[in-house]
Amino acid sequence: MAYMLLVMEESKRKRSRTKEEGEREMERMVGFVEGLKARGIWRASDSLRSVSEGVRVEVRDGQRTLRDGPFAESKEIVGGYVLFDCPTRAEALTIASECPAAEWSTVELREIGVCYEED
Repeated sequence: MAYMLLVMEESKRKRSRTKEEGEREMERMVGFVEGLKARGIWRASDSLRSVSEGVRVEVRDGQRTLRDGPFAESKEIVGGYVLFDCPTRAEALTIASECPAAEWSTVELREIGVCYEED
């Protein structure tokens, strides 16, 4: 099964930490990802740029609407993600608990699935 870890951080956090703090955190995350690669379960991962550089796109009745960030309602943002495979939810939860970002952000675990609710 495929799972995604979403690193949810406070929207102002990237601006408030020092370059050195950010580099230390990134180094720990790179080590975490290298461990997943060594286990053969890593699929993809990356850090995302600031929400102020994001754009929200909606198409309603054929009309496209674009909204530039930052988005006022965003208290938390997705700062990055890790996509990996493992056989059970229990193992995925263990991996999520090992993610260094869980120490300074919220790590949300989601199983990859279809885009509709199944009974």
